[in-house]
This record gives sequence, C-alpha cells and structure tokens, in this order.
Amino acid sequence: MPAASQGSELTRDVTINIRAKQSQRDLIDHAAQIQGKSRSEFMLESAYQKAQDVLLERNFFGLDEKKFQEFLALLDTPPVENQKLKTLLLTPAPWD
Repeated sequence: MPAASQGSELTRDVTINIRAKQSQRDLIDHAAQIQGKSRSEFMLESAYQKAQDVLLERNFFGLDEKKFQEFLALLDTPPVENQKLKTLLLTPAPWD
C-alpha cells in the first residue's frame, strides 16, 4: 500500500473498470455533482474510504477503561500448560 493516500503527488497508472445499472450510475453521478467531483473521483474516493474502513474494522477494537485493564491483565497472565498444543508444535510437518 502506498505511503501517501490519494493525493495528486501520486500518478494514477492503473484502470479500474466496473459495470453498473443505469439507476446506480445516475445516483453516483448526482452525488458526485453535489460534491463538485467527477464520477471517477467520487467513486475512487468512496471505494478507497470503504476499503480503509473494512481493514480498520479487522484491526481495531475499542474497549472502555475497565475492559482494557482486564485485557491487559489477560495478556500479562502466563499461558496455561497445553500438552496437545505442545505436541502439535513439536511434531514435524509432513513436508519437512
């Protein structure tokens, strides 16, 4: 993923083609017009933001102070002996 997000400092060098229903394109065009953007600008910015949201949802979770302290305590707790896991980790993989 590029370090810069969407600025003009990046040259757009790939094409994304999609097919849509006429009603979808009309709605997108109307929204883009309201924001003073081209259809391409509007769609790219919208898709880019949605992609960031999806990835953030997978990597971020929020906790109140009490739950956060409980979470930290669990992280600091030494692991419980698990013989099955130990056996699994010590068993050579079939491809080794």
